[in-house]
Amino acid sequence: MRALVAVGGVWAAQRGHLFAWVPVCLAIGIGAFFSLRFEPSFGMIAGVGMIGAFAATWGWHKRALGSPLAIALCIICAGFVGAAWRAHSVAGPILGWRYYGAIEGRVIAMDRSSSDAVRLTLDAVTLDDVSPRRTPLRVRISLHGDAAFGVTALPGMRIMTTGHLSPPGGPVEPGGFNFQRHAWFGQLGAVGYTRVPLVAIKAPKRGDMSLMIFRLRMAISARVQQTLPGDVGGFAAAVTTGDRSALSKEALNDLRASNTAHLIAISGLHMGLLSGFVFALLRIVIALIQPLALRISARKWAAGGALCVAAVYLALSGGNVSTERAFIMVAVALTAVMCDRRAISLRAVAMAAIIVLVLQPEAMLGPGFQMSFAATTALVAVFGWMRDAQIKIGPDWAQPVVGVVLSSAIAGLATAPIGAAHFNAVAHYGLMANLLSVPLMGMIVIPAAVFAALLAPFGLESLGLWVMGLGLQWILGVADWVAALDGARGYVAGPGPWVLPLMALGGCMVIIWHGRLRWLGAVPVILAFAMWGGAQRPTALIADNGSLVGVMTDAGRALSKAKGAGFVARNWLENDGDPSSQSYAAGRWPGEGGRLQVTHIGSVELVHVIGKKAASAVLDCDARQLLVASAPLKISGCPVYDPQRLRQTGAVALFAKGDGLDVVTVRDMTGDRLWSNWAK
Repeated sequence: MRALVAVGGVWAAQRGHLFAWVPVCLAIGIGAFFSLRFEPSFGMIAGVGMIGAFAATWGWHKRALGSPLAIALCIICAGFVGAAWRAHSVAGPILGWRYYGAIEGRVIAMDRSSSDAVRLTLDAVTLDDVSPRRTPLRVRISLHGDAAFGVTALPGMRIMTTGHLSPPGGPVEPGGFNFQRHAWFGQLGAVGYTRVPLVAIKAPKRGDMSLMIFRLRMAISARVQQTLPGDVGGFAAAVTTGDRSALSKEALNDLRASNTAHLIAISGLHMGLLSGFVFALLRIVIALIQPLALRISARKWAAGGALCVAAVYLALSGGNVSTERAFIMVAVALTAVMCDRRAISLRAVAMAAIIVLVLQPEAMLGPGFQMSFAATTALVAVFGWMRDAQIKIGPDWAQPVVGVVLSSAIAGLATAPIGAAHFNAVAHYGLMANLLSVPLMGMIVIPAAVFAALLAPFGLESLGLWVMGLGLQWILGVADWVAALDGARGYVAGPGPWVLPLMALGGCMVIIWHGRLRWLGAVPVILAFAMWGGAQRPTALIADNGSLVGVMTDAGRALSKAKGAGFVARNWLENDGDPSSQSYAAGRWPGEGGRLQVTHIGSVELVHVIGKKAASAVLDCDARQLLVASAPLKISGCPVYDPQRLRQTGAVALFAKGDGLDVVTVRDMTGDRLWSNWAK
């Protein structure tokens, strides 16, 4: 009896705070769907939905101690079903082979690749000798060589070129980032490149409303870059329209090394600063007009105007996940102001998370969603606790400075593990760089951008942009200076698949739960860090086409080639927490270079055969060998990983175990899902 009373007391303490657990339960259901290694049948999805409906009915009518748990189970099931529905709703053809030929389509997006090449995303695609039923809904091509000097692609323009396409690639190693899944939800059925100049087939339609926002974004971006050349203009275009294509690779690297790269992503900081500035400006304007100020609530009308401006900013930004989250948060806060309710709370954060997870369940897997909500939740929780406990740091005149320092420190601590897990890097001087940069965003950059927009109808936007450029020039200078400091960037090995979920669950327990039991949330966080520290990196890695092999040595991972497969090599080394270049890592490989690379993993001799000529010279092998080839091999007697086999397994990880090897493939980790291309 006492136990029931105690449990009842615990639940009673959570009354009024359970809503914040709704997005957590949704995320658990979504995570369960994506963690499956098989595609659930419609019967299984319907069964999960029925379990959720039964749990909701029981929890709603019984009103017993277990009712919150029943409702939680219902929400988890809803997350699973919602993710499944979303996955099937975006279904489209995936190119099942390597294609070379004519590519025709309409330009719907433009950006830059990691190699700094311009990339075009096309829809309404036409491919030679490929039926419409098998043609991808969208393809993405990078422009290399002569292609960069062809016709200038415009939003909505129908273009044609000749190029190479292939299916979206899987993870570069088991457990790595799954680009196939990312491409599936973007309806991207093929990726490739062209070296042939583009040909304009049809000019953009003037009456095409579907790309009106895209055209407007690109026009504003071009005007900004015309006024502010170089990286300053590229930064300004990124802040105003979300177009990062004009920002150089060097500037991006400096911003990342100084932990100020979040300033180019339109997120909560930008949306909050913009809406806050517009809110304050409108209140001042209304207060100055005495007849108006006496008849309307300046606070509520200013909130409505700020909400309209934030909606326009969302449209111009391109609408990525972090911007959507920021807009929803701002919309909830401003709506609360108009309804005379508290503007910032965990309930508002939860509402924003629910909306994003319902509309785009796959967003939960990306660093943008994770870092954005981690920072926002931590900031709201800490400042809310300080407000309730009436804790004040420093004198009144220093509060703006204290707020910036605390905000940067709290957000940095909350997002550091997530950033390190996804990008394998830690910016050691990030707090200092943010303290020198973030105030400029609020005091100069965002206000100047607003004034530039107000002056644009009169052709005087260059005045606002010039002031904006001064602030951005300072931020880029700080990033360059901090990135050049010794030890500015540290590197860490990638964690296992359970590390971030455990951290998130533990953090939510500490923040959302009320009572002493909240500190139990520290247990999964500590366990997650212990698992991360004890994670074992593969003894050897094999690329999914056999073109590259990486073997762990005492000096770090040794690569079988100094050039070629650069993307794979870079990711392997980053996941090891190794900042070395591919050429440097290739110098660790034992023995002579050439087309036949040999090394040992325990008692197993690993032989990497590079090229068709070298492959044709290999006539036999024995059981103590393992052969990896970039061309087909027709031999038996030992394990062979050539392109034909690797197409079925994906990249391979080998772990030394006694006298043998444990083999883990990408297919073992991802299974056969809608977005996989194993049998398509």
